[in-house]
Amino acid sequence: MFTGIVEEIGEVTAVEQLTNAARLRVRGPLVTSDAGHGDSIAVSGVCLTVVEVSGGEFTVDVVNETLQRSSLAKVATGDRVNLERATPAGGRLGGHIMQGHVDGTGTFLGRDENGVTTFSLPAHLARYVVEKGSIAVDGISLTVAAVTDDRFQVALIPTTLEATTLGGREAGDVVNLEVDVVAKYVEKLAEAHIRDQVHNRDGGTEERS
Repeated sequence: MFTGIVEEIGEVTAVEQLTNAARLRVRGPLVTSDAGHGDSIAVSGVCLTVVEVSGGEFTVDVVNETLQRSSLAKVATGDRVNLERATPAGGRLGGHIMQGHVDGTGTFLGRDENGVTTFSLPAHLARYVVEKGSIAVDGISLTVAAVTDDRFQVALIPTTLEATTLGGREAGDVVNLEVDVVAKYVEKLAEAHIRDQVHNRDGGTEERS
């Protein structure tokens, strides 16, 4: 589990294309200080498993499913990425509960002089995003300031702009999005309840002779 509080900005130092996957090497002195084989590190919001740690860098494999759903499909050597280690049991929940399972991607549309930043919102995720709710953008826990059917806004403070990759984003850049997992569970449970209600209202199943 992650909380969306970025610990450091890392740099991709190598990208190797594999069969239906990619292997990334990322420089991150802080997150590798106590990391080992098998540990989880979120790379711009994507939960990845550490394969190797050496000299302040770590290596991860990114499977095809993850490449299709996230911006890591286009990551290149020299790119900056947000890094966060998995939250230990009993650790502070500084942001919100995140799994590191990217739901889709959006596009950075712009930011005004007050830090209000706008992103596009895929149609299949819009129902999970609510005003004053939480959303993860490139692994950063943010509060939704406003939302419509196809875009949402967040208000970024200077610290967030300085301590994450969002400070260097330009119009058109692709970002990873993870909606609040609680909303997805509520929807799943509600669907079953509504289905049962409709079934009972319509008289249930017919008896056949």
